[in-house]
Amino acid sequence: MKTKEDFPEINARRPDGLKPEGTPYRVLIVDDSMFVAKQLNQILTSEGYQVVATAGDGLEGYEKYKELFPNVDVVTMDITMPKMDGLTALQKIMEFDKNAKVIMISALGKQDLVKQALVAGAKNYIVKPLDRKKVLERFLSVVSK
Repeated sequence: MKTKEDFPEINARRPDGLKPEGTPYRVLIVDDSMFVAKQLNQILTSEGYQVVATAGDGLEGYEKYKELFPNVDVVTMDITMPKMDGLTALQKIMEFDKNAKVIMISALGKQDLVKQALVAGAKNYIVKPLDRKKVLERFLSVVSK
């Protein structure tokens, strides 16, 4: 029987979710949709990223970021959420840590809010419904800067 040693090229590609020294990038997912949070978690962990926490609204996301700081490399932030919207949470995170890397998650038709988020310091954005390839491309563009 053949083993993976017989086919070294199959798993030769390094996962995008690993830093140059081999440790995973740590992600905080902030989204009020359990479905979207779970989908992001599955996409990211399949590429080697480590999801360190999830939050269901902007206020909880901001508090978790402060609690986990500096052990968060990237935050995904939904724009429309209860208690505190993603734009406000982004601004609070940027005030706390001007080097934070935040990727906004937006529904179609929210381009004006996405522009505001990018001006406020977001590094990129992803439009729902989530597309695995686009999610990974956007993450790679943010972590490789």
